[in-house]
Amino acid sequence: MDRPPNLWRYREALPILKDDHIVTLGEGFTPLEELALDSRSVLVKIDYLFPTGSYKDRGATVLISKARELGVQKIVEDSSGNAGSAIAAYCAKAKISCDIYVPEGTSPGKLVQIQAYGATLKKVEGSREKTAEVAMEAASNAFYASHCWNPFFLHGTKTFAYEVCEQLNWKSPDTMILPVGHGTLFLGTYLGFKELKEAGIVGKIPKLIGIQSAACAPLEEAFKKGERETQPFDKQETVAEGIAIAKPVRGSQVLEVIRETRGKILSVTEEEIVTALQEMGQKGYFIEPTSAATIAGLKKYGKHIKKEVIVTTLTGIGLKASERIGHLY
Repeated sequence: MDRPPNLWRYREALPILKDDHIVTLGEGFTPLEELALDSRSVLVKIDYLFPTGSYKDRGATVLISKARELGVQKIVEDSSGNAGSAIAAYCAKAKISCDIYVPEGTSPGKLVQIQAYGATLKKVEGSREKTAEVAMEAASNAFYASHCWNPFFLHGTKTFAYEVCEQLNWKSPDTMILPVGHGTLFLGTYLGFKELKEAGIVGKIPKLIGIQSAACAPLEEAFKKGERETQPFDKQETVAEGIAIAKPVRGSQVLEVIRETRGKILSVTEEEIVTALQEMGQKGYFIEPTSAATIAGLKKYGKHIKKEVIVTTLTGIGLKASERIGHLY
């Protein structure tokens, strides 16, 4: 495809009516690298190489482009950090006023980044779920640019599937192993492969494996019990703050996709996350604990699998959580 190497190379599949409304920082088409892990080879998409240091730029560029197209002047978003940083950055580029609500315990590096983009930072005492409640109340007078609820965000994250497919010479891998909190990357990936299959470009949708921290694993618990909805979960502290979601708003959709693709949910312990974080650092990858959780889950999954083309991702750079990571060494 003779187009610039960014996610807007798939322009016709993205729901923005006019090119003049596109808000871009050159994001997308991140490397897909081969990685030797526990005596097997897997493919890793390095999505921490986005402008704000996480894959959330995929959704933010499309969502804020649509906000600009709709003439939005102010947005509200709630986040554990990465989505807030991404939304703030693209709002800055679009010159849209932006309030970002975060839990008080969010990594300091992410808070500084959000403020650097000129967003108004709102710290909320209490849980991630409480933060969402406060933000939704504030959204009664502003556009709610929620990466969890807003469908335009998923139309951005679906480009993850498009890129993987193109980088594999327009073929689907056998398995995708992804972190899952609210499920924005997970469901976007499914949407992307579903569209590719319906267009006749690929013959199958990969098996989708979701990874959670054992400290906060409502989806794993519901999957094991055969339930279609998640139930209240007694969340414990975890270094993987990006997936510490006790009440995933799209939980039922995630569970449906897992069953449809013959996938599963796996959880990993804090010890397994820290071990994976250290191992990846020794391979040259400085990643967030949430990304390390994904690698730990991949290692657990790979123990029982012989021949599969497996793709996973590094969703966030370690610089965003350097203070928290420093306490782990």
